[in-house]
Amino acid sequence: MDGERIQNYWSDEVDALVRTYRQFEKLIPSERVDGAAHAGEDGRYVEDLVREYLQQFLPRDLEVLTGFILRPAVKTGETGRERGGDQDRHSGQLDIIVYDSAAYPVFQRFGNSVIVPPEGVVAVVSIKKHLNDGDVLHECGELFDAASLCQTLRSNDRNDKVRGPFLALVSVKSKIDKKRTDNLDWIFQKVREAYAPRTEVTFDQLIGYIGAMDEWSIFKRRPSNQLKAAEYVGFNHQPNESHLGLQFLLTGILSVYYDDSRRSLRRPGFTAFPSGRPHDKKLGEISCTKLR
Repeated sequence: MDGERIQNYWSDEVDALVRTYRQFEKLIPSERVDGAAHAGEDGRYVEDLVREYLQQFLPRDLEVLTGFILRPAVKTGETGRERGGDQDRHSGQLDIIVYDSAAYPVFQRFGNSVIVPPEGVVAVVSIKKHLNDGDVLHECGELFDAASLCQTLRSNDRNDKVRGPFLALVSVKSKIDKKRTDNLDWIFQKVREAYAPRTEVTFDQLIGYIGAMDEWSIFKRRPSNQLKAAEYVGFNHQPNESHLGLQFLLTGILSVYYDDSRRSLRRPGFTAFPSGRPHDKKLGEISCTKLR
């Protein structure tokens, strides 16, 4: 079968990731609940594990980080003043930010924790050790807010926007178990509820993937030329299909990274000077022959 080698490879990688986490639970077990003894460290371990796996498979230009997105209300590009009426805004703390650090700068970095401008954000991923009922609504809202910060323009067209980051919610295990309805249907209805109160939602602001590693996946299909709605499809993973989740995640991230709209770089809003501040002194001139 065509592609069988790579499917088997990704399945092995996902199985290894889940096994690695299970080893952590065995070494530091909890006597009261499912998981490790220290919930905070347990969650951070899962985040670190997913970050490590993603980093080894993505292009070297992309870093898999954690932290915040800061959208300062400053000039972008050469003369762009589209944020002139805005206020400085920032995201909440994000579990995973896939960032194009080869093309864009970073405001602050401490290890893998960063504060970055929105222009270089390629993906935002929320990580859950166990996915519970309330997580879908909450995380869709957090990812929507992060995507809204990342709406930026291309370098040569003030009306043409850069494709927004891929948005995903990933868990090691799902604790959503509905007896009277299909789990995938129930989760999708929660996704619908998350966006129902919002107006003028763009395709890029909608979550692109929700999944429980080797259990099930919900994926947003890329639209045709006539976009009317975002179509979602669901998969209950069959034996030997644990590759699906990781492949959907990598496909979504790389689809944004290689999108044509991101090839035309626009200088990010990275610096700010006092408005109306005159210089103190004109120092003089030095002659030159050409601009370049």
